[in-house]
Amino acid sequence: MFQLFSRNFQVRAPERDEETDCQRIATVMSAIETVLSAAENEQKGLKLRVEDVLARAAVTVGNASDEYLDREPLDTQHQDLFSEEISNGQKRLESLASSISHFRFLRAAILSRFPDFKPPSS
Repeated sequence: MFQLFSRNFQVRAPERDEETDCQRIATVMSAIETVLSAAENEQKGLKLRVEDVLARAAVTVGNASDEYLDREPLDTQHQDLFSEEISNGQKRLESLASSISHFRFLRAAILSRFPDFKPPSS
């Protein structure tokens, strides 16, 4: 009976196990790096667009203290649109900052849990 269960049972070589584990960690790290990079790129682009809208809004506001009293209705409409764009952009920037912080934490957590991990050379 023991012969039936003892047929050439073998485990993989420790080097192969280590390589497999490293590939798994590398897959997770690659995913984190990909989403982190995408979020940071989105953040950079959005910051530039929000700054542009802020500059355009500043130009249409005027610089007189009573400018809002005799502003053309079309200018007021533009100001309202700029305000909405700026508000939406700033909310998204806050959300991106939070996500980026979380992704960086995940990267640090992975590296702290697997201190022997060395990213594969590209």
